[in-house]
Amino acid sequence: MTDETHAHDPSGGRRKGRSPRTLGPVSDLEEYVKSDWWKGIFNSLYLKTDGDVVADQQITRSEIDRIIQILHLQPDERILDLCCGQGRHALELIQRGYNVEGLDQSHYLIQRARSTAKKEGLPARFREGDARRLPYRADTYDTILILGNSFGYLDSVAEDLRVLMELRRVLKPWGRVLLDVADGGYLREHFQPRSWEWIDPTMFVCRERSLSLDGQRLISREVITDVDKGVIADQFYAERLYTAGTLRQILERAGFSDIAFHDIATESRRNQDLGMMERRHIVTAVIKKEWSMAKVRGQERAKHVVVLLGDPTRSDALKPSCVFDDDDFYTIDQMKAALRELKGYRFTYLCRHDTLIHDLARLKGKVDYVLNLCDEGFNNDPRRELHVPALLEMLGIPYTGSGPQSLAFCYDKSLVRGIAKEMGIPVPDACFIPPGDRTYDAGIRLPVIVKPNSGDSSYGITQRSVVHTLEDLADVINSLRASLGYDQSLLVEEFLTGKDISVGIIGNPSGYCTVLPITEEDYSALPPELPHLCGYEAKWLPDSPYWKIVSRPAGLPEETERTVIQCCLALFERLECRDYCRFDWRLDEHGSPKLLEVNPNPGWCWDGHLAKMAKYADISYSRMLEQILKAAEDRFGLERGTDTYGAKAKSLPLDSTREAA
Repeated sequence: MTDETHAHDPSGGRRKGRSPRTLGPVSDLEEYVKSDWWKGIFNSLYLKTDGDVVADQQITRSEIDRIIQILHLQPDERILDLCCGQGRHALELIQRGYNVEGLDQSHYLIQRARSTAKKEGLPARFREGDARRLPYRADTYDTILILGNSFGYLDSVAEDLRVLMELRRVLKPWGRVLLDVADGGYLREHFQPRSWEWIDPTMFVCRERSLSLDGQRLISREVITDVDKGVIADQFYAERLYTAGTLRQILERAGFSDIAFHDIATESRRNQDLGMMERRHIVTAVIKKEWSMAKVRGQERAKHVVVLLGDPTRSDALKPSCVFDDDDFYTIDQMKAALRELKGYRFTYLCRHDTLIHDLARLKGKVDYVLNLCDEGFNNDPRRELHVPALLEMLGIPYTGSGPQSLAFCYDKSLVRGIAKEMGIPVPDACFIPPGDRTYDAGIRLPVIVKPNSGDSSYGITQRSVVHTLEDLADVINSLRASLGYDQSLLVEEFLTGKDISVGIIGNPSGYCTVLPITEEDYSALPPELPHLCGYEAKWLPDSPYWKIVSRPAGLPEETERTVIQCCLALFERLECRDYCRFDWRLDEHGSPKLLEVNPNPGWCWDGHLAKMAKYADISYSRMLEQILKAAEDRFGLERGTDTYGAKAKSLPLDSTREAA
């Protein structure tokens, strides 16, 4: 589109609506522009149509040289590249030693930014988010950049002002903003009504442009054609035409001062249609404000909850890079943002395990309870996940989630199988291989799946885990032992080929248990030669074809769904699970369900299985976390609206598609 854009495409896909093949000539371009057009336009095609600018490293370096000169940037400043797109400016700054974080609403572009950072070994942090609701605390950044003509997409000046007010909030006192915006006055007089250009040897783009009815926006239509495939995109967008005067007015209205304009060259080696990038304003401004008040009114009466997490300073063997990476920090930030929405609470976060025992002992009697999200285990050792609740019990501090005995039960898959069989709950045929045992007789029909008997996060379960011959079985067992150690037991289990389903429960048997909508894994995007399983690759490796797996409502027959739910509720109580839990099942070729494993204290992250199930029940991520907190409060008798423990409160009925007593 050559109107360089960084922001706002959560889907990464083509615009929905009329087919680009049948739309044909239109008399009024503005009629076809959606108010949220930016949600469907920033994808791989954008990187092609704007590649002469956004994919040219020489242009990026030149722009960064000028920005550093204008702002006199210092390495110790904290910088936010807002609407960062694929991260070209942020990554260049990081290469030069600056402390930069990027945020953009385009899922596709953020993934590209993260992938580039990983390939280049750069310590970059990129997040998905909305510029109107920034996920940062007040007074966080020294400098905020909005580059590449990314200011002015929104439907009104009021929405643009809302963005600037968010910048004011998250900037430190005397913080600075730099906007790179099209020269609206020039473009209003000089835009090209029609143009076209080749963007590669097989693809060309035709553009139409007109002014909006009020003359304040430039409306563009872009038809992208492949010589072999025909029209592949027909998309409309609009950008506000800010002049130097109107930019100054809106910045002043948001509270900025010391507003200044600077020159910057527009470059393109293709030297064809530069569109909105043809002439630009570079404007800087300063926010002179007081530091924000740290204390929130009424916080003294709020429940004080300590949130326990894994230790980001320690190694973690279950993670691909063995350390906390950008995705982990983003997940934690999303959780903090969701908890921040809850009224009546204040949260303290503990993640340093070297001082964890001392810190908890010091907080005893000063907090209401602990939200235990430390599924990494004490010192990030998954075998010590149960040590965290054990420590809390010894200190006498109430906590959310299952206790040490339940975690010990469920960590052992073979043990859970035995308990399920004793209860008459169906499980796949399997063979347990003790540690170091070199002789074994699987005694079950092939194919089978080989996995560690203990552990979680699908560690050790990959596409190679599914085997069809005895020779392959021996190879996989030897390979697992070489990587995991000979002191680990293994489970050889019948590989089922039916639906792969999950059941989530929030609540406790003593009150109401909310059964969330059952989901299944959709394997339709996988190459046909790959086995259908949701293992380590699907959860941790973005470059794997398994990363394309998505969860969707399972749509089980009524009798099957009833059976699965009844079994889950019985196991929830028998295994002493508390507050929330997830159960994984698989159907055989006849559609009969069989239990695979039980996950007490399951993944709590914003994009995890539990959150996806909650979303299908119209339960937001923030509300899902709140329901877990309320389930725990009901269980250990925290009186509502007080900071004391008393008689057990009446159980809170939780909204969902199904409730079971």
